[in-house]
Amino acid sequence: MTASETGRAGERAAAEHLRRAGYEICALNWRHGRYELDIVARKDFTLHIVEVKTRRRGSLTPPEAAITPQKFRALRRAANSYMAATNCDMEVQFDLACVETAPDGTTRVELVEQAMECHW
Repeated sequence: MTASETGRAGERAAAEHLRRAGYEICALNWRHGRYELDIVARKDFTLHIVEVKTRRRGSLTPPEAAITPQKFRALRRAANSYMAATNCDMEVQFDLACVETAPDGTTRVELVEQAMECHW
């Protein structure tokens, strides 16, 4: 499986995990110009911007290590663009979906809520 196939499988697994947890999926792989959001979901009057990081089981780098200050700035700009494009004025929360894939194709998803704090 290529890295992009692994990433897409992780995003599908994360979206399904969110649906089962009661989230309404608003957008998958939302793009506008140079901005991109993996998953935009809604639950309990909060808009969740969910960054998905997928790793193969046994990877040396955990998914959490991929959230750098630069990545968070890019997510914040993309969230602003999404909110402007959709006229959304909900409270926003930035979450991280850590997805681990096994060689047999099974996945494990862990949702880290409020993984990134934003002080607009």
